[in-house]
Amino acid sequence: MATLIDEHYLLDTDTARTLFFDYAKDMPIFDYHCHLPVQEIAEDKRFTNMTELWLSGDHYKWRALRANGITEDYITGDKSDREKFQKWAETVPYLLGNPLFQWTQLELKRYFNINEMLSGHNAETVWEKCNEIIQQPEFSARNLIKRSNVSALCTTDDPVDTLEFHRSLNEDLSFDVKVMPTFRPDMALEIGNQLFINWIEKLENVAGITISTFDDYLEALKQRIDDFHNVGCRLADLGISSQFYLETSESEIRNIFHKRFDLSKLSLEEQVKFRSFMMIFLGKEYSQHGWAMQMHIGGLRNTNTRMFHTIGANTGFDSIADFTFAEDLAKFLDVLDQSASLPKTILYCLNPRDNYMVAAMAGNFQGDVPGKIQFGSAWWFNDQLDGMIEQMKALSNVGMFSKFIGMLTDSRSFLSYTRHEYFRRIMCHLIGTWVERGDYPKDFHMLGSIVQDICFNNIQNYLEIER
Repeated sequence: MATLIDEHYLLDTDTARTLFFDYAKDMPIFDYHCHLPVQEIAEDKRFTNMTELWLSGDHYKWRALRANGITEDYITGDKSDREKFQKWAETVPYLLGNPLFQWTQLELKRYFNINEMLSGHNAETVWEKCNEIIQQPEFSARNLIKRSNVSALCTTDDPVDTLEFHRSLNEDLSFDVKVMPTFRPDMALEIGNQLFINWIEKLENVAGITISTFDDYLEALKQRIDDFHNVGCRLADLGISSQFYLETSESEIRNIFHKRFDLSKLSLEEQVKFRSFMMIFLGKEYSQHGWAMQMHIGGLRNTNTRMFHTIGANTGFDSIADFTFAEDLAKFLDVLDQSASLPKTILYCLNPRDNYMVAAMAGNFQGDVPGKIQFGSAWWFNDQLDGMIEQMKALSNVGMFSKFIGMLTDSRSFLSYTRHEYFRRIMCHLIGTWVERGDYPKDFHMLGSIVQDICFNNIQNYLEIER
């Protein structure tokens, strides 16, 4: 059988090959958005087998398994790890055209030197070989990060997190990869969520502030932002699934807040107004701290009620939302800009229909620093060949592609860093196509500099992180 993912995979021009091998391939990785558990990094977790390392928590794979008719007991249920691996191996050959096929083969090739297609027929052999390899010291959580050439990474953290593991990593001089928290205050905005009051109790405990008024609430969030900043946080994030801007006043928001504390039901309009006010408040705080603000817009969450109640959130039952948000986004950014409080901002859209709108919107608020408002990397359902190319083409057509901050894993897996290689190959392919077509001169000094900036330097400079 021919070798899968050979050295020229996706690099179909001489220019693309030169850019990848001479400039992109060996650049370090700055994974500025991921969902790796910081505790596992701090404790340098060891993995018992490939299912724990590779399949546990990966809802991309879980969706594919379900589409192949695999029952839930082999996915998130009580079947053995060996049986779960077998079902994944049997599914892989049917992933024609799905990026999971390439990611699977890249991970097997780069970490385990396995070049053949995973299938039900060789599952036992691959299982035994990989399980033997992961017992080696270099397959601990930290060593997997190091061997992947990661210079820095940003985890995703709730404001009520104690940050104890980030503190311990900051104090551990034996591990020189920067591991920074990201402030993710989704619950702080969702006043209509049935868990909102319980979340505020957690916020009270970790901030050391009794929250009985709206001012107390804002003060507790400020305290948490300071705490995050002091352990190295330079990024915030927010998931947005519906309308997020309506004009309001602070007095109205105070009434809405206390109404919720009295356990009164809030209208949808009141919930949007609260979300809007809090986003502006937080944006100003981020600006004061010099942070970048990420906005992940367009996820339709927990669509399968039966499965949500059975196995919970983030298990593969989310989709692409279908709401328009150009006006909301313009007004939100403009309000912050008018008060000179607009932080560096990274905009992600999940519906590719919105690519050009978001790329164009970013151009309305640029200034101060290169690429201040970013059209973020193709996200979630779009982080595959077509999605990445379309995102980069939209950005280049209406913005400045050379200032793009590049790829992130958005992953819960320590083996997913091969996605950076996948992205870099696609990027070099796209640039190579432009050059070979005559759209840009074959100036490798300039082209190579742009490629290395997108791979690593732009995000390093954007977050003002010393290497």
